[in-house]
Amino acid sequence: MHKLILSLVATFFASTLAVAAESSAPPVATGAIPAGYVWLSGGSIAVGIGYTWGHGTLYYSKDQKQYPFKLSGISIVDVGAAGINAEGEVYNLTSPADIDGNYSAVTAGLTVFEGGSVAYLKNEKGVVIKLHSQTGGLRFNLSANGMKVTLQSS
Repeated sequence: MHKLILSLVATFFASTLAVAAESSAPPVATGAIPAGYVWLSGGSIAVGIGYTWGHGTLYYSKDQKQYPFKLSGISIVDVGAAGINAEGEVYNLTSPADIDGNYSAVTAGLTVFEGGSVAYLKNEKGVVIKLHSQTGGLRFNLSANGMKVTLQSS
């Protein structure tokens, strides 16, 4: 019975977020050219309060170099464990160092399509990351405190 209630609450919550995400405009103009690209992988585990961790690579188009980074975050009202594998475009990036920061979801949730999802994340420097995931969803975009990205020394 407990699992059934959790399942119903999770379904309702996901449905509400999907409707809210559809009604809000993306934070990046249609046709905008990305300043870079990211690839990341990691995981999350939670029972009420959870933790997300991982690592990734930023490809900065201007100098055509790759920069490693790590990510971490805390989520609330989450249950379960998931692997995270995502890639995406980075906008409003003037230097690789701008990727550092605390990111929060720009839209009200994630958009689910054919087994994958899209999330827009934005940091305090105005950098926007549009992440695409084909496996496990983008659980960390539901985080109350967001996600922290830290550029690593090359």
